[in-house]
Amino acid sequence: MKAFQTLCKQLRSKAFSVEPAHIAGFSTSSYSCGPKKKNPYEEVDQTRYSELVKSVLSFRGPAQTPESLLEEDALLFGPVSKAKPPKQDKARVPRNWFPIFNPGRSLKPNTSEPSVPLKIPLQRNMIPSVTRVLQRTMTAEQIFYLERWRQRMILELGEDGFAEYTSNIFLQGKRFHEALENILSAEGNIKEEDESPLACGHIRSVQHLLKDVCGVRALESAVQHRALQYVGLLDCVAEYRGKLCVIDWKTSEKPKPFLQNTYDNPLQVVAYMGALNHDANYSFQVQCGLIVVAYKDGSPAHAHFLNAELCSHYWAKWLLRLEEYKEKVRSQDGQKPGEGQDAARAGAALPVGEEGSLSPAC
Repeated sequence: MKAFQTLCKQLRSKAFSVEPAHIAGFSTSSYSCGPKKKNPYEEVDQTRYSELVKSVLSFRGPAQTPESLLEEDALLFGPVSKAKPPKQDKARVPRNWFPIFNPGRSLKPNTSEPSVPLKIPLQRNMIPSVTRVLQRTMTAEQIFYLERWRQRMILELGEDGFAEYTSNIFLQGKRFHEALENILSAEGNIKEEDESPLACGHIRSVQHLLKDVCGVRALESAVQHRALQYVGLLDCVAEYRGKLCVIDWKTSEKPKPFLQNTYDNPLQVVAYMGALNHDANYSFQVQCGLIVVAYKDGSPAHAHFLNAELCSHYWAKWLLRLEEYKEKVRSQDGQKPGEGQDAARAGAALPVGEEGSLSPAC
């Protein structure tokens, strides 16, 4: 017994201790039996922290405005590159409105129409032609591109070469119109041996469209608008797919698949249409237009049809151009020599059917 007591004293003196073994067990909870970890927030001074939160929440700055937001964005992200929206010009309305259609003229076809298409000669007088009005009222942008094209052609061909080029283009257009006149007249179709080499490609180009053209009423015939004081020489009035149209034949070396590619040609067509509808020499009325662009290589021509609504739209534009022309004529006396002639020079240098699609002089 004494020996056992002595052994226990020796063990206590050596600080020898035995830890109890952990008992393994199963539990469905995530609770750990190990020592609990300290929460760092417990060491925070709660009183001081609550006062800080209250001070932040109770603070209210000035209300934000669009200007202050822009300043803040500029400070954070740098200046904003803002593109200004394009200025929209107010729709101009002609001061002196005149209808394109004649309410006193019947739209029904005239059963007593002549067997030979009308061909009224153009009387040369002081009244301006449609082509002259359009040439003198071209926009600055049109004049710029026409002049740039002319200078480029002169650099490529030289002065003499450019003059020959424009002459050939004009001759091609003239022969093309002559060939069409022979085909569409009551005399019958053109013979192959009479077909001009200069018009061959253009005639092949419009061959598929000629099948839809019938009932020709006028060919190379003059029209005059006495109320608005202008004249013109239209190419053709005929039925196209059952619609009576003023048809304008054009030639071009570049494809013009869309109406916008024809530039001022729609204005020219509606100007002829409005004059015809109020010209006493014609007993019928036309409400549609057709622009046909033929190509020298014989590729299929593009046909641009103008219905009555579209014709009315371009008629308003034509009235504006006519008013602009008359204003220029009135102010011409106060101009110095040579002023106001840029459009005329650009138009004179432009061949038929080329850049700008101007028509031959009436």
